[in-house]
Formats: sequence, C-alpha cells, structure tokens
Amino acid sequence: MSERGHRKTQLGVVVSDKMEKTVVVKVDRLVKHQLYNKYIKRSVKYKVHDEQNVCKVGDRVQIIECRPLSKDKRWSLKQIIESIS
Repeated sequence: MSERGHRKTQLGVVVSDKMEKTVVVKVDRLVKHQLYNKYIKRSVKYKVHDEQNVCKVGDRVQIIECRPLSKDKRWSLKQIIESIS
C-alpha cells in the first residue's frame, strides 16, 4: 500500500457538533506583531469530517488535511486527544 504525501495536521477544540458527520473545530495560533513584538492570538474555524459522530463540544482533537469532501470540508478527524464526558 503506497503512502500519501505529507498532509498537514492541526490541534484544536470542537466548538459545534450539530451537523451530521461534521464538527466545527477552532484552531488557535500565536502571531508576533511586526512592530510591537507582542504575540497576538489568531484563530480559524474548520469544518471537519467525523464519520462516527463521536466528537462532542469541548473535545481537544487532532485533524488532518484531506481531499475536498464538500463545499467547506477539507479536513478529517485523526484522533480525539482529550474527551469531555
């Protein structure tokens, strides 16, 4: 079985699980301000494919880049790191 090329992974927190087989994951990152050298928190929300509907709001998850699955979904769930139960 051939291995796929290098695919990006991200860590984030599930903020919505209201859709079928889809969760919304918020990924935070720190960016250094060019002039003031202060770190600013930036975030982005990704729609992530969750085949078994196992993620709940508040879970910390690892997501992996995949082929486009719909208009907005380009990420897939790799693993749940910390579950809120």
